Amino acid sequence: MKKLKRSQRLVDMTQFLLEKPHDLLPLSTFAERYGAAKSSISEDLAIIKEVFEGEGMGELQTHAGAAGGVKFIPRMPKEMALSFIRGLCSQLEHSDRILPGGYLYMSDLLGQPSLMEQAGKIIATAFYGVPIDTVMTVETKGIPLAYATAAQLGLPVVLVRRDHKVTEGSAVSINYVSGSHKSIHTMSLSRRALKEKSRVLIVDDFMKAGGTVGGMVDLLGEFNAEVAGVGVLVESDAVESEERLLHDYVSLVRLGEVDSKERRISAYPGNFFSV
Repeated sequence: MKKLKRSQRLVDMTQFLLEKPHDLLPLSTFAERYGAAKSSISEDLAIIKEVFEGEGMGELQTHAGAAGGVKFIPRMPKEMALSFIRGLCSQLEHSDRILPGGYLYMSDLLGQPSLMEQAGKIIATAFYGVPIDTVMTVETKGIPLAYATAAQLGLPVVLVRRDHKVTEGSAVSINYVSGSHKSIHTMSLSRRALKEKSRVLIVDDFMKAGGTVGGMVDLLGEFNAEVAGVGVLVESDAVESEERLLHDYVSLVRLGEVDSKERRISAYPGNFFSV
C-alpha cells in the first residue's frame, strides 16, 4: 500500500475497522499496512476510539500482550436506537400497509439495506457480551435482517429451509406447530450447516405466537446446539400471553391493534427498551 498522509491513514483505518467487527487486529497489521511505527498507530487508534465512542458508533477495545491488538464492537446507545425505532413505528402505522386478512405489508422495509443495517446493529447490541457462534433464520423475509445482524457480529448465517433442497445434502427435518393457525409445518437444516454444540442467535422479522421460532429452537436440539438468544424485528400483541409459545426474546417493535375496518395500525417500541 502506498504511503498515506496521517489524515488519509485515519480514514482508511476507520473503514478497515468497520469492515471487520469483532476481529482482533494486531497493531502489526496496521504498522505493516501503512509502513508506520506502532507508536504512531496507537495514537491514531486513540483518535478513532474517541470518535467511535463519542458518536455512539461502537466500542474500540484494546487488548494488551503479545497476542493483543484492537477489536471494534459495533454498539448503538439506547437513545439512538429509540429514535430509530420510533421512526420505524411511524412507517409501520401507515394504513396502506394493511392487507386482506389483517396482515401487514413489511417487504419494502425489509428490502432497505440501510434500515436493516441499523436494526441489525440494535439486535447485535442487545446481545453484547453473549457468546455466539452463528446467526440463524428461516428462509423467508427475515433473511436481510439476519445477515445485517450477523455482519455486525462478524458471524456466519445459517438458513433453515421450509423445503429440503437436494443441493444441501443430508438434512435434519422436524415438524412444528404454528402458534397462530395451529397448523403443522416442516422445516429442515443441512447436517453440514451447523456444528454440534454451537451457540446460536435466532433472528426473525415477525413473531406472533412464536411457533416458527419455537420450531427453530427444537431443530437446534437435534444438533445439540444451544440457543444464545432470540431477536425479532416486530412482535404482535394480537396473542394472549398464555398462547405465546416463546417468552424469552428481544423485540424492537411491538405491533398493537391492526383494525382492517377502520384502516388503523398502532406500533410502539418493543421490549429491547425495557430490558
